[in-house]
Amino acid sequence: MTSQQISFPRQHARTMRFSLGAPRAFTISPDGKRVVFLRSGSGTERSGRLWVLDLPEGGTPTERVVADPEALLGGSAERLSAQERARRERSREGSSGIVGYAVDAAAELAAFALSGKVYVAELRAGTARALPVPGPVIDPRPSPDGRHIAYVAKGALRVVGAEGDGDRALAEPETGNVTYGLAEFIAAEEMQRSRGFWWSPDSDRLLVARVDDSPVRRWWIADPAHPDRTPAEVAYPAAGTPNAEVGLFLADLDGGRTEVVWDRAHYPYLAQVHWSSAGAPLLLVQARDQRSQLHLAVDTETGATRTVHVDEDPIWLEIFPGVPAWAPDGRLVRIADEGGARVLAVGDRLLTGAQLQLRAVLDIGDSDILVSASAGEEAAEAEIGETHVYRVNELGVERISEEAGVHSAVRAGDVTVLASQSLQWPGVRAEVLRDGKRIATIANFAQEPVLSPRVQFTEGGARRIPCAVLLPRDYKESDGPLPVLMDPYGGPHARRVLAAHHAHLTSQWFADQGFAVVVADGRGTPGRSPAWEKAVKDDLALTLDDQVEALHALAENYPLDLGRVAIRGWSFGGYLSALAVLRRPDVFHAAVVGAPVTDLRLYDTHYTERYLGDPAEQPEVYAHTSLLTDEGLSKAAEQVRPMMIVHGLADDNVVVAHSLRLSSALLAAGRPHEVLPLSGVTHMTPQEQVAENLLLLQVDFLKRSLGLRD
Repeated sequence: MTSQQISFPRQHARTMRFSLGAPRAFTISPDGKRVVFLRSGSGTERSGRLWVLDLPEGGTPTERVVADPEALLGGSAERLSAQERARRERSREGSSGIVGYAVDAAAELAAFALSGKVYVAELRAGTARALPVPGPVIDPRPSPDGRHIAYVAKGALRVVGAEGDGDRALAEPETGNVTYGLAEFIAAEEMQRSRGFWWSPDSDRLLVARVDDSPVRRWWIADPAHPDRTPAEVAYPAAGTPNAEVGLFLADLDGGRTEVVWDRAHYPYLAQVHWSSAGAPLLLVQARDQRSQLHLAVDTETGATRTVHVDEDPIWLEIFPGVPAWAPDGRLVRIADEGGARVLAVGDRLLTGAQLQLRAVLDIGDSDILVSASAGEEAAEAEIGETHVYRVNELGVERISEEAGVHSAVRAGDVTVLASQSLQWPGVRAEVLRDGKRIATIANFAQEPVLSPRVQFTEGGARRIPCAVLLPRDYKESDGPLPVLMDPYGGPHARRVLAAHHAHLTSQWFADQGFAVVVADGRGTPGRSPAWEKAVKDDLALTLDDQVEALHALAENYPLDLGRVAIRGWSFGGYLSALAVLRRPDVFHAAVVGAPVTDLRLYDTHYTERYLGDPAEQPEVYAHTSLLTDEGLSKAAEQVRPMMIVHGLADDNVVVAHSLRLSSALLAAGRPHEVLPLSGVTHMTPQEQVAENLLLLQVDFLKRSLGLRD
């Protein structure tokens, strides 16, 4: 069955949102001769393979497979431990096979976990083999010199020779609640720190995180469809409750261990770790309220730390990929909120200003720093939804990515892999540049969608809210106003208005069912300015105001029928959808509510307390934000709006209790609604049949609720 013969919902589900077959996770060898990356074999194959693109001087670049899971496993099914499944859930990884890897300093040896075993691959020779070590294995990483592999098994950090010799434990858990070398739940879920150990540049020792989750309250995730199965125990740090205790140790290869000391009582969050030859190990530690953080240098002999820099903010401090880090000359590189902008700071100097909003540091070179950034607030209208790659040094700023779109990059020496998305072409285009000139394009095996979005970018209302509007592809002006579907995420850390083809495929499919689809990124969403993001402090519910403002402003220029307005969303978008029909039934007439966070007291500490503080100190803030204490639930309102609540019963991020409590409150208030429980489904919906039918059921519900007929 070809892509032209199937429906969009089926194709969208089968290709995992068109991610299968796309190259990702690029690493460039320091000598510029190899690009290592992951890619499955086709647009419908879920199993990732490890590839190398050879870049011979004066020759033609060629791709080759270095490790194929099917060959390595001999056709056997992949087996995953509970901890590995949890790691993939935290990173929203839905594919299989090789989903991550690490390399030595020369990018000649790669290590990866497959079916609970450690594999190493000689990248020049193109051979891969398993090492005889105890499992199940998590996160194997070669030492910079390529002589050893460190990995985690059963909560212990272990090390083995690259040839499989001398396997031993460097740190073993004292109790069943302790792990060494793994990131705790909130580090992986909220801080984007998926690692728990770091090699020294000299390959003679490691920094190792020790996590004790015994203080964390236990939740139990059961599958009611299988009452014979034991519920899964989850250590979940809900807002206002104890976190895991996280420490850090220096571990020598001979088994010696030195504790790294800092004021963990005041700065309990270990947010980032950086260890390079440019300086001492560098830590970023945060206070629990996230209003202050320390950049600490570690003495590798004693474990003592000294403060390199202190950040303070009366609202909160963000964590950014790639920083803090040392520049080659020993200066501290960081991203800071200064003068109303998000800027790059190197030592005492600010190298960017209000023209850019920094999002990440991609590479730190001898003479410049590669960053990703969005346009500053004043230029937002000209570059709605775009993110570009820039070279920054003390002489100025140069944009590397040329075409309108969403860009990122990986760099080593004079070779850069520029990964680009645009409205002008489907999927990701990965170009290899040497000294700024394209020398190769890495093949993308992803399927081409059976539809293409027709997106109109604009700004709505007095706040100039970034918006995307999508109409049916066969719409004619004589068709008149259309029923409206708001399709937001609308919350922190995620933009939906993106200058990228695939970002709007589902919205276009809904539009083709007869809707005018509106996507609005209001206050709280990233990329515009620190003030824009931090406006939601103590009031996440104000995100609804911006959806209403955008809707009414766009109705002046687009064919929107304000008498028939629906909204759909997942996670924060699900919360926003429920909020819309409960608090503004005068505006919204139906809602699809997917995996909603209905009561923030049931969500995790690092995320929730950043925005709403401690629930014991600010109960009124939590009450105002909660859907369960909404005034509309206390009595049957005159304007009762249809609501479909969808939730995966295996979700350990936004647990199903959120939806069950909302349903109970709605029932007690006499408010009719529909509940669709998804057995065995987590916060992701990777199952093909589930993902496909969810789209079809949503359209059916929306048409019924708005009184539409096919």
